[in-house]
Amino acid sequence: MAEKRISRRIWGWWWFDWASQPYNTLLITFIFGPYVVSVVGDGSRAQAIWGYGIGFAGLLIALTSPFLGAIADRSGARMKFIWFFSALYVVGAWGVWWSAPDSFNVWQVMLLFCIGLIGMEYATTFTNAMLPDLAPREELGRISGSGWAWGYAGGVLSLIIMLTLLAENGGGTTLIGIAPILGLDPDLREGTRAVGPFTALWYALFMVPFFLWVREPRKPGALSVIEATRQAWPDLKATLVALPGQRSLFAFLGSSMFFRDALNGIYTFGGIYAAGVLQWSVIDVGVFGILAAVTGAIFAWLGGKADSRFGPKPVILFNIVALTSVALCIVFVSRSSVFGFAVAPDSGAPDIAFYLLGAMIGAGGGSLQAASRTMMVRQADPARMTEGFGLYALSGKAMSFMAPLSIGVATDLTGSQQLGILPVIVLFLIGLVLLVWVKPEGETETAWHPVRLDH
Repeated sequence: MAEKRISRRIWGWWWFDWASQPYNTLLITFIFGPYVVSVVGDGSRAQAIWGYGIGFAGLLIALTSPFLGAIADRSGARMKFIWFFSALYVVGAWGVWWSAPDSFNVWQVMLLFCIGLIGMEYATTFTNAMLPDLAPREELGRISGSGWAWGYAGGVLSLIIMLTLLAENGGGTTLIGIAPILGLDPDLREGTRAVGPFTALWYALFMVPFFLWVREPRKPGALSVIEATRQAWPDLKATLVALPGQRSLFAFLGSSMFFRDALNGIYTFGGIYAAGVLQWSVIDVGVFGILAAVTGAIFAWLGGKADSRFGPKPVILFNIVALTSVALCIVFVSRSSVFGFAVAPDSGAPDIAFYLLGAMIGAGGGSLQAASRTMMVRQADPARMTEGFGLYALSGKAMSFMAPLSIGVATDLTGSQQLGILPVIVLFLIGLVLLVWVKPEGETETAWHPVRLDH
């Protein structure tokens, strides 16, 4: 019975990845992002606006994540925070429905989109902090990788549903040649705009197993939320002051700050880049997304197995090098040339090249993020895991405006979407260098055991 409960708890935790992934897959990258480009009508302007909006949302997340994590650790109230931010996810996702082409207000759309984004990111912080409670340390790489793979599988399925039944192309039909279902009007782009309500309902439905099966460990001496809030800031301030002295943790947070921001830059702007530079439709970008998500699922699972066998650091190193190479290759793919070779206007070579690069982005990104999650468990204090993942969110978001804003600025200054991607390469390389000071097992190698919930 105990083993059954533990297995069910792991599956419940995995369902969060499945439930939350469509915000990344459908809204940020492959459906709604390209839709915004098509409505704004100027790929460079849309890319800049998108960068500013996501960048400022990331800054807000960065400033508050460690503080909320500290409150959750002291109050044992992670589940309450997950409920609250799940509500923001649903409200924000649903809100992007109100983005009709004939009444499109880009700032209103970005505000609603960012509300959902904030909900998704915070909910992720609190669920990630539950990882060390699930299994012995040597199994966490496999669990993290499998969870990430399960999330990608959900992203693929949701994307297939959108492309085949809802999102319309320029001719008003879906990928399989039918009008959007439910009587949605293709002239008003209702099929594509339905990505908002669809994402919200998907999350609400598939979070049910998480809330049924995952339980937060009982915390001896837990404080009320009000008292925890009073204590959180002085304690967090002390943690931040002492952080530079924990060289391995400090270096990993710095490294992840750069390489995760670079990865998010590729994810965020991949669909917008393809729509603006290669003139892809939402359907084209969606097919690209399916390919990237499939390779992401496969390699997140394989990376998780490699993580459990060799540890997360070699997996992280390999994938940063691979993704840096991919980012460099993207700059040399356009409608008129591929890797320096001129092609005819109707050539399919740029499309094939970008599909292959998308597959590599998915493969490297899934494995990198899953391994980073387990590396954070090795670096953090087990007694302050949510605060640790709050710092992890801080490292991912404190400078999360770097990639979006630097891409926005570079795009504005050069007037080129291709050259606008160059800052991503620099961010990956900085992250790679900082990994030199990261110890594979963290500052200490003290054994620990997960909290049991089966009593």
